[in-house]
Amino acid sequence: MKAAEGFITPEMIGVATGAISRRLTMFPKIGMVLGSGLGVLADAVAAEATIPYADIPYFPRVTVWGQQGQLVAGWLEDQPVIAMQGRFHYYEGYSMVQVTMPVRVMQALGVETLIVTNAAGGLNPAFSQGDVMVIRDHINLLGMAGFNPLRGPNLDRFGTRFLDMSQPYDSDLRAQACAIAAEEGIPFHEGVYVCLSGPSYETPAEVQFLRTIGADAVGMSTAPEVVVARHGGTRVLGLSGISNAVPAEPSVKPVTHEEVLAAGASLAPRLETIIRGVLRQQ
Repeated sequence: MKAAEGFITPEMIGVATGAISRRLTMFPKIGMVLGSGLGVLADAVAAEATIPYADIPYFPRVTVWGQQGQLVAGWLEDQPVIAMQGRFHYYEGYSMVQVTMPVRVMQALGVETLIVTNAAGGLNPAFSQGDVMVIRDHINLLGMAGFNPLRGPNLDRFGTRFLDMSQPYDSDLRAQACAIAAEEGIPFHEGVYVCLSGPSYETPAEVQFLRTIGADAVGMSTAPEVVVARHGGTRVLGLSGISNAVPAEPSVKPVTHEEVLAAGASLAPRLETIIRGVLRQQ
């Protein structure tokens, strides 16, 4: 079975969904996408099934070091959840529809709320390494340049051809996340996330540009997944762990993927606290 011109078809989504649902006895209502260094959050799930991506038809393979590459389904705070322990990126060579196919499969499984996490560089000078940013909005530079995951035949089963994106991140979920962070003493901000393609990090001139257009944190994921989630009517909570401060001047200390992974691991307990608190209120 092949996708027309490389696009994902409803039949492909159905085959992938069936391969997963046959291994489940529960019906997940909340999906989680766990970014670089944050896969340890899946360890908090009381798992009933762990499914390698290689066992799911039409799923890409994770090629980035530090991303495990499996779905974990089970229970967290008495909520039925399914978590992506490792995500796919455009810079790995995948198309936008491949990058976002897991979100389509989650929707087909019955997921109503999606929690997306990422490790992001802090553009806002007020941000410090280890802070959490509750995503208020995003700038999808990839999508604005034409690499939108909704390009191609519209999947009418999921949503309309022309998607309103005036409220990409659910205001109630954001308020809950902020309240929990404040109660727990977790340093946090609300802000705007900007999505670039990667895998190269930003030049000082690019950092200045991104700040000028209103971005508070920068990364290489999330926005495409959120577009697809909203197309299917799924509520979204977005959380960025600030892994490093992005310099706006030439720096003698290079940013490394190892640094991002290490910061993500240290941020995981803070994000877990926020996510658990949000789940308790659903």
